[in-house]
Amino acid sequence: MTHTDHNDNSMFRITLNLTLAAFLSGVIIAVVFYLTAPIAEIQRIKMKEQSMKELIPEATSFSPIQGKEEWFKAEKDGQLLAYLILASEKGFDGHVKMFVGATPDQKVIGFKVLSHKETPGLGDQAFKPKFADQFTGKGYQQLELVKIQEEGKITAVTGATITSRAVTNGIKHALVELEKYLNESK
Repeated sequence: MTHTDHNDNSMFRITLNLTLAAFLSGVIIAVVFYLTAPIAEIQRIKMKEQSMKELIPEATSFSPIQGKEEWFKAEKDGQLLAYLILASEKGFDGHVKMFVGATPDQKVIGFKVLSHKETPGLGDQAFKPKFADQFTGKGYQQLELVKIQEEGKITAVTGATITSRAVTNGIKHALVELEKYLNESK
């Protein structure tokens, strides 16, 4: 047996071992995903329902709006309280996905962020009450973001202007789409 024969055999074994390890890893990941995917979907649904309930606590039911994906009517005793619209806007480090609550006359009730990848301690300040409360009661025409505080305008979070803009634009787009939907429904 020559030195070259030994190297060829070692390379074959290494390749075979790496192939088997990669295959087994793939099978394990697939099995874990298969077993946990339904549980994760149930958790996403619960989180969405909880977010809707937090936005409109007095609502007793949330019914989907036909023809609109992830749009809901919040009702109490058959009376319309609000609309809930899923909005997504590009932030600093990915999309900010949120529910926007709006009154039947298209004013902001509030918003609830479902997912984001913004910087903890900086970008996520745009989801705290100090920033979020500025939107309450405003229509889309009043949603103008500024860096320096001005009366009646939305003041961006210092150091998180991109995230502030994403939230503002997401809410504005949701309200514009709601107005279009309501005008088409009439």
